[in-house]
Amino acid sequence: MKIWPVHDAKARFSELLKVCLLEGPQIVAKRGVEVPVLSADSGVAAIAPICPRPTLKELLLADTPRAKLLLPSRGGRRRRQLKPPARDVFLLDTGTLSPLAGI
Repeated sequence: MKIWPVHDAKARFSELLKVCLLEGPQIVAKRGVEVPVLSADSGVAAIAPICPRPTLKELLLADTPRAKLLLPSRGGRRRRQLKPPARDVFLLDTGTLSPLAGI
């Protein structure tokens, strides 16, 4: 397993991929700290087994809650009473006010 500095790995990425396929996993170091490991697909399957992720539909239809929601209790607030609509409606007709008939 070879350690590649980041700038070499970026500059010679295709070579890094070829070496990874031929020799196995390769380590990339940034500022001397070994962080990522580049491995062929067959090596990854051995390290981390593939876990199927649920689809969005499965998540939304699941019986278990996805999060704890803090909802306020309902009906605790008093609402103000609405005033009945005014029945005294007037029309301006040739300078005089006259009540509407039938309202």
